[in-house]
Amino acid sequence: MNWIRLLREQTGVTQQTLADRAGTSQPTIALYESGLKSPTLDTMRKLASCLGLELTISFTSPMSREDQRSLAYHQALAAKLRKQSELTIAKAKRTLSKMSAKHPGANEFLDRWKRWLQLPPEVLISRILDPGVEAREMRQVTPLAGLLSAKERTRILKQFRRDYVP
Repeated sequence: MNWIRLLREQTGVTQQTLADRAGTSQPTIALYESGLKSPTLDTMRKLASCLGLELTISFTSPMSREDQRSLAYHQALAAKLRKQSELTIAKAKRTLSKMSAKHPGANEFLDRWKRWLQLPPEVLISRILDPGVEAREMRQVTPLAGLLSAKERTRILKQFRRDYVP
């Protein structure tokens, strides 16, 4: 997982915008995202701060392959949320209603999804793209899953297979 790319995707900014706000260059951001250059902890704090975020550090178990694949799907869903948030959230709410009727044993997660779908779109996006344990679990019962077409899912899966590094 590339933390700089995740930071950009969570906030919906381009490499150039992030570079401008942080007082660096777009090629430097590209190098961070490609893994050819590693940002220091201070640089990570600065990048987060210039986007109105705070860097926090936590220790969790590594994401499994399935967790990483699910995150890749949710990155595409985040793009849909940015483009058509009202429509996307309305569809997710309908799906969630069906899921609640079919899977009453999953109420803990489905109730949490109900609360998440009430959040402002950018906050929801930050939740679904969070690499933490809670978001990993939530992505496994996502009402957003049906919003990707078969063609979109195939494209994401092929890209994931090319990019996946265990």
